[in-house]
Amino acid sequence: PVLVEPDINTYNLCPGAVVKAITSKTCAILPVHLYGQLADMPALMKIAREYKLLVLEDSAQSHGALIDGRKAGAWGDASGFSFYPGKNLGALGDAGAITTNDSELNELLRALRNYGSHEKYKNLYRGVNSRLDEMQAAILSVKLKNLESEVFRRRIVARSYMERIINPYLILPLSYGDSLFSQNSHVWHLFVVRCEHREALKTHLEKNGIQTLIHYPVPPHKQKCYANINELSYPVTEKIHNTVLSLPIGPMLTEDEISHVVDTCNSFRI
Repeated sequence: PVLVEPDINTYNLCPGAVVKAITSKTCAILPVHLYGQLADMPALMKIAREYKLLVLEDSAQSHGALIDGRKAGAWGDASGFSFYPGKNLGALGDAGAITTNDSELNELLRALRNYGSHEKYKNLYRGVNSRLDEMQAAILSVKLKNLESEVFRRRIVARSYMERIINPYLILPLSYGDSLFSQNSHVWHLFVVRCEHREALKTHLEKNGIQTLIHYPVPPHKQKCYANINELSYPVTEKIHNTVLSLPIGPMLTEDEISHVVDTCNSFRI
């Protein structure tokens, strides 16, 4: 894998950085639709066509997000979805799915998830046991009917934050195309602000009864499992990881709770 810097405004893969990283060894582009917002898929698909590359989407946080009428999971050659309970579309336990329009790849994936087998006891590939449990499928089938309405509610919460949080210490997220709601590219799995005084802001919010989380504190190239690239420098990535803070968001938030988050953010001072 070759890492490239994200767009600091959207936190998603930067098409310009992708082009600069392409070599004769490049096989695929892996855009992650982070925090619920689609990466700039029109630009990335154009690059993929030009260089004849596969596109594998990570749609784990972006159920229902779309650009130009095309949703997450319908852009690339294949896409992975997570149905972890905390996702916008979550199961009772761990679950996931892959989408693809490639019939040959579809057949291969169906075998790989089932011990590499289409027929019991006959293994074509070195597969795994990764079949979606029937109970999780049943729960997801019911919850899927409410996904659109819950995303609509998340967008209302996000709009309130975007319009009413005016504290200059907080940098609010931006959405694809510089238009927050017209593109519907964001389903607001998380509402992530940046703050140079993150720990102070986090403490201020917690003292006022508002829980926050950091998604994510350690950049990939600084993880111990990637010790071979720990010395590499990605300043944009590192800046993001050092300043991001996730505010509460979800379809269950009441107007009073939204106002409390807004007022507490606006009262933050150094």
